[in-house]
Amino acid sequence: MLSYNIQVGISGTQPHHHLTKIWKHLVPHGQRFDTLDRIAELLVDFDVVALQEVDAGSLRSSFINLTEYLAERAHFPFWKHQCNRNIGKLARHSNGILSRYRPSEIVEHKLPGIIPGRGALQVRFGHTQEPLIIMLIHLALSRRVRLKQLEYISDVVNEYEHVVLMGDMNCEPGSQEMELLHRRTHLCEQAPISGTYPSWRPARQIDHIMVTPGLEVTKYQVIHHSHSDHLPIAMEIALPDGIHIAG
Repeated sequence: MLSYNIQVGISGTQPHHHLTKIWKHLVPHGQRFDTLDRIAELLVDFDVVALQEVDAGSLRSSFINLTEYLAERAHFPFWKHQCNRNIGKLARHSNGILSRYRPSEIVEHKLPGIIPGRGALQVRFGHTQEPLIIMLIHLALSRRVRLKQLEYISDVVNEYEHVVLMGDMNCEPGSQEMELLHRRTHLCEQAPISGTYPSWRPARQIDHIMVTPGLEVTKYQVIHHSHSDHLPIAMEIALPDGIHIAG
C-alpha cells in the first residue's frame, strides 16, 4: 500500500517553490502531466494507493480527473475520487483511491470543520463478516479541527476489527492528535520513520499509515520520490486467513 500527497502534480524540490510555483495551483501547465507520469511509474508496484491533493477535473488540471488519469497510467482497474471542495471551473479539491482489487463498498465521509472541504474515503474489501477496511484521510491545518476530525474517524474505525488508516494527517507522532487517536482506538503506528515533509528536506512526519493489531506489518518505509512537496510512504501487510479479497 502507498499513501501520497501529490500536490496536484506540482513537483517541489526547494523551499522557494511554494512561492514561485503557486500559479500552478490555479492554471494549467505543461509540466503537470510529466510529473504525474513519473508518479504513475511509482504507483505500478502497489496494490492500493491513497492519493491526497488531487483534482477531479477543473481548469488547473485541464479538466482531467487526476485520479482517473493515474489509474489509467498505472493500470489500476478500480478507482474512486472524493471531491471535498468544489470551486467550479477553478478547482475541485479531492482525495482518490486506486486499487487492483475490487472494493465491495465505498463510503464517503464529510469530516467536521469550520470551513467545509475535508473528507475521508472508507473502502471495504471482502464480503464476509471479517472485511478489510481502508480509510483514506487528509486532515485540516488547525489542531483544534484535527482533534474533532479524529474523534469522528475513531468512531468509524471502532466499528471494524481490521482497519488501515492512511493519509496526510498534518500532525506528527506524539502529538495531541495522535495521542487522542491511540486512546480512542486500537490503531497502532510502527516505529518512527524518517520525515515526509517537505520533500526537499524532510523534517516532519505528517503522513502516516496505521493499522489495527490483527494486521501484520511486514514492511514500512518512506520512499524518496521527490515529485511533490510530500514524500510517499509505503507499507506491506499480511492479511489474516479470514479476509478474502476478490481481484
